[in-house]
Amino acid sequence: MATQYYEEERRTDVERMLAAQIHLGSKNMNIKMQPYIFRRSLNQVHVINLGKTMEKLRLAARIIVAVENPADILVVSARAYGQRAVLKFAHYTGATAIASRFTPGTFTNQIIKQFREPAVLIVTDPRTDAQAVREASFVGIPCIAFCDADSPVEFVDVAIPGNNSGKHSIGLLYWMLAREVLRLRGVIPRDQPWGESIDLFFYRDLAEMEQLEADRQQGEGGNAASSTLDERMPGEMKKEVYEGQQSQYSEVDDSHGGQGGFVGGVSS
Repeated sequence: MATQYYEEERRTDVERMLAAQIHLGSKNMNIKMQPYIFRRSLNQVHVINLGKTMEKLRLAARIIVAVENPADILVVSARAYGQRAVLKFAHYTGATAIASRFTPGTFTNQIIKQFREPAVLIVTDPRTDAQAVREASFVGIPCIAFCDADSPVEFVDVAIPGNNSGKHSIGLLYWMLAREVLRLRGVIPRDQPWGESIDLFFYRDLAEMEQLEADRQQGEGGNAASSTLDERMPGEMKKEVYEGQQSQYSEVDDSHGGQGGFVGGVSS
């Protein structure tokens, strides 16, 4: 029974990651990110291996759980799409969040008000959060980063491959990381789904929220606005996600590809 649940959850996680386009990387590639690239599509987009993404999420969660005081974990996002996600991640895991511009000297200048000494640093994008990553390397702070195909990985200790430029992909990655952390801590059971909605981690601008509120008041689209990512994906659509993505990347440039089933053996 438990094995069947784990298989169903794994399949559901893959469907969520495909819907959020976590597997779609950039057209450029950092040579150090090549082990995480499954293949390259005809439109030159690098397809990220979702199996590697899941492995690195579990590894990062084990590192985070090893920190005795959750407040010593610092989550940083200068990118607007990741600011709501880091705040929600900090809320559920007890970490500390910086959802704005990172002040230079936060790790190295002890006389400033913002000085911090975290045990672990988590960044949304090692390019936009380069200042935090570099300062962490100066003082020996382990760095966990969500990395796209072209992301710089210098001074990054654990690179979690995934699309770090989309609001849905960033939100889902933080949601999955928070869920794994809570499971390892024993806060939520592993054989039951986490009840928190994924939509809570998604970025929403003011104009979008005002439009949603207007739709609710008019009674048009209220249910769709409040639905979760899974609710927007009925069974037939989930099936089309697999079939559509598999056909899209069936013909690739072999010089940039992997081998085996779709997205590195997550689904064959």
